[in-house]
Amino acid sequence: MVSAVVVSEQGPSLQRASGGGPVRVLVVDDEATLSDLLAMALRYEGWEVRTAGDGASAVRIARELRPDAVVLDVMLPDFDGLEVLRRMREDSPHLPVLFLTAKDSVEDRVAGLTAGGDDYVTKPFSLEELVARLRGLMRRSGMAAAARASSELVVGDLVLDEDSHEVRRGDDLIELTATEFELLRFLMRNPRRVLSKAQILDRVWHYDFGGHSNVVELYISYLRKKIDAGREPMIHTVRGAGYVLKAAG
Repeated sequence: MVSAVVVSEQGPSLQRASGGGPVRVLVVDDEATLSDLLAMALRYEGWEVRTAGDGASAVRIARELRPDAVVLDVMLPDFDGLEVLRRMREDSPHLPVLFLTAKDSVEDRVAGLTAGGDDYVTKPFSLEELVARLRGLMRRSGMAAAARASSELVVGDLVLDEDSHEVRRGDDLIELTATEFELLRFLMRNPRRVLSKAQILDRVWHYDFGGHSNVVELYISYLRKKIDAGREPMIHTVRGAGYVLKAAG
C-alpha cells in the first residue's frame, strides 16, 4: 500500500497538556515510513508518541501507554482497525480515535464511525489537517478545557505565564523581549528534551527565516544572562546536538 503525506509550509502546531505531562498518542499503521513521519511531527511539538504496525501490538501498547488519542489505520496485517478499536474501548470506553485509511468510500466512513471512531481522515492527507483533527478530538474529550485551566508553564522554580507574558524565577520577575519569550516558551514546552538549532529556528523564527543558526546561540546567551545569572543553570548545551532546559538541582 502506498500513501502520501502533504506537509504544510506552516508546519504542524500542537500544544502540551498542562498538569499531567505531555499528551500521549498512539499511531497505528503498517507503513513504517508513514508512522515514523507522523511520530516525528507529533514529538516535535512535545507529544509523547508510540507506534504500532499491527493490531495485536496496538492493543498491547494501548494498555501500557493509556493514550489520550489514537491515530488508527483501518487496514492492518492481522486484524482490522475496527477490531482494534473494539478491544481498546473495552479498557478505555471514551478513548478518542481518528481513523486513517486509503479508502475513500461512504461505506468505509460509515463503518468506521458506526464502530465508534470519532473522526476519519483519508490518505493522502496533510499533517496540518491531521493535527487539526486531533486537536478537535482533544477538545471534545475535555482535554482542552483542562489545558486552559492554567496558562502557566512551570519547570523547577521557573514560571512562564503565557497569558500575561510574565516570567519569574523564584521570586524574581524577569524581563524578556518578544523573541526571548518565544524561545523560552519553546524550551519550557519541551523540558529535558534536547532541541537542535534547526528545530529552534523553525519553531521560534519560522520556516521563512533567512538568517544563520548563530542567531540561536546569540539568543540562548541572552536567556542565560537573564535566567541563569547568579543561579544554578537551567539552560544547558549538549555539544553537537543542541540545547536542553531542565530544573536546577
